[in-house]
Amino acid sequence: MNGAEALVATAIKNGIEICFANPGTTEMPLVLAFDAVPGVRGILCLHENVATGAADGYGRMAGKPAMSLLHLGPGLANGLTNLHDARRASTPILNVIGEHATWHAPADPLLASDIEAVARFVSGFVRRNGGADGMAADVAQTIEATRAHGGQIASLIVPHDFQIAETAGEIPARRVAPNATFSEQKVMHAARALKRGRSALLLGGAGLSEAGIQLAGRIAAASTSRGVMSGARTQLLIL
Repeated sequence: MNGAEALVATAIKNGIEICFANPGTTEMPLVLAFDAVPGVRGILCLHENVATGAADGYGRMAGKPAMSLLHLGPGLANGLTNLHDARRASTPILNVIGEHATWHAPADPLLASDIEAVARFVSGFVRRNGGADGMAADVAQTIEATRAHGGQIASLIVPHDFQIAETAGEIPARRVAPNATFSEQKVMHAARALKRGRSALLLGGAGLSEAGIQLAGRIAAASTSRGVMSGARTQLLIL
């Protein structure tokens, strides 16, 4: 098994079912790995913003991360618009970005860039893989990071030589996500505030799902909130 196959196998074990991709030659080992390790449906997109937009939409509707595959720093930059929207919506996305081989980097090759700096603009978590033997652990940790803070983009940068290098590393077992918890004290505080006078509910993330909006409507009807006002694309204000 090479590093690319370890990446795909770990993604499958951690619940990734679909990858929206606009790859280049640097990511060809990952493309081949989709056939070698079946279980992820790969969808070729003709532009990076199509790939990132589809991953955003899937993550919002399915409530779990999709995988996006982009070509180097410029490919990531081409997909930033919809990754920006996904960040604002707290959409979970496993964002995989190919990188030049480590031995080639000192030559400042064509399309070389500071991928970490670009990725941090939209990502809550950024990791650069340091070798094929650590690939599976890096993927598992990156996927786990997509679930943090109510959902976020987690980006993994994968150099070409680590994609093709052989690895004997084991695929880690899927980590069980802890159940969501809430503070009873905060709930009581919010209930008192809603009944005290004119109030508002600001929704985001999962609160914008069908179930979330229906629940917000019930809360508004039982409190002093009046009417609905739309805010930004990822927010809804119940007045």
